[in-house]
Amino acid sequence: MNLPVVSISEVVSRHMCTGCGACAFMCPDKVQMIDTATHGRRPELVDGPADPRDASLEQAALVCPGVNYPAMPAPAAGVEPELFDEWGPVLEVWEGYSTDSEIRFRGSSGGVVTGLALFCVEQGGMAGALHVRARQDAPLLNETVLSRDRESLLAGSGSRYSPASPCEELGQIENAEGPCVFIGKPCDIAAAAKARAVRPELDRKLGLTIGIFCAGTPSLQGTIALAKRLGADDPSQIEDIRYRGHGWPGEITATWRNPKTGLLRTSSVTYADGWGNTLQKYRQWRCHMCADHTGETADVSVGDPWYRPVQPGEPGRSLVLVRTERGRQIVREAVAKGYLVLERRAAHILVDSQKHLERTRATIWGRSVASRLLGVLTPQYKGMKLFKAWAKRLSWKERLQSLTGTVTRVFRRHLLRPERSVPAQIGNFSRDSEDQAERPVACSAGG
Repeated sequence: MNLPVVSISEVVSRHMCTGCGACAFMCPDKVQMIDTATHGRRPELVDGPADPRDASLEQAALVCPGVNYPAMPAPAAGVEPELFDEWGPVLEVWEGYSTDSEIRFRGSSGGVVTGLALFCVEQGGMAGALHVRARQDAPLLNETVLSRDRESLLAGSGSRYSPASPCEELGQIENAEGPCVFIGKPCDIAAAAKARAVRPELDRKLGLTIGIFCAGTPSLQGTIALAKRLGADDPSQIEDIRYRGHGWPGEITATWRNPKTGLLRTSSVTYADGWGNTLQKYRQWRCHMCADHTGETADVSVGDPWYRPVQPGEPGRSLVLVRTERGRQIVREAVAKGYLVLERRAAHILVDSQKHLERTRATIWGRSVASRLLGVLTPQYKGMKLFKAWAKRLSWKERLQSLTGTVTRVFRRHLLRPERSVPAQIGNFSRDSEDQAERPVACSAGG
């Protein structure tokens, strides 16, 4: 059954936009992405309200993952049967790191994403790697670049816990002289998968997709609130903000210039504190309805192996999921060429490493039911066994909380009202950013 196509304007107004930017790639003359303070990056129609008969805008809506997520096919031969229902297709589970010590140190975990991309560019015959980094002229914001060498890849290493739209620049891959790597969050990878199905040249040029484990994207105000905690009261004075890296799991570090003295100041907070006590409170609503936190449509997915405590000073390590035959071939070539050191792991290591993401996914069926009963638009996850996870992973109390907590959130977040996209003005946040934070809600263990 084909699901109805929801217009880009309706996806945004009904709180289902992921901010991936795929619509802007499909229709660059009519859609542009803007940074908003409270919601994330959002598409804006250049010429005002759209003509519903506009075929190009319909194509843009067709690739949007906000409401109609790519359907999950039946498991292919060779996938781990115990993982498929709740983690998608996984052929192999590995743990390891980049052999480049600087990449490993500056990466969020073991530097595998950057190391694998570097192999593809230097030895794998690929023309570049499309990824996100801090904007050079506005470090609180992000930009998407096509890196063609180690220096450029290294400059973009490490996590960015703030809004980004890498799919907006898929045209750089489509117009490249050869295949390229695409690095993104699970929703970005899903959007690229939908786009390649209707753009043959993009399909030919997507040489490898790497999905990064994701628990949600905080808004720009989340970063500003965290910067204020660190002592940077004026966001326009921030010259650098690093969310992870420089150790494992690394610290969140802000550097800003004192406007009175002109001197630079630096302050840090642990990753666990910065994410758990500040950033995660500012995630957009669509992230609370996400069932894919590990990049199930990617060739390779990478996250943290949290199945054991990280020792002080321990070098970073990455958890690597090989999802496709293409991914398996490239990962093994990268190991053979000395770019990565990987050790095979049993399937349960993934589950043990990401208990929180497993339970978050388990809440989605209950959250969806409660949302629909109230008239709130919800994502469609065809082929994902969400009811099974809800019934299997949650206690009766947690199942009830997934329903009642969602009702509370719908009214607290005003989800029955249309979302309004107001462009962000860096340096002009007179309203306390804490006003936009989500207060704790009993919505089961998933967050």
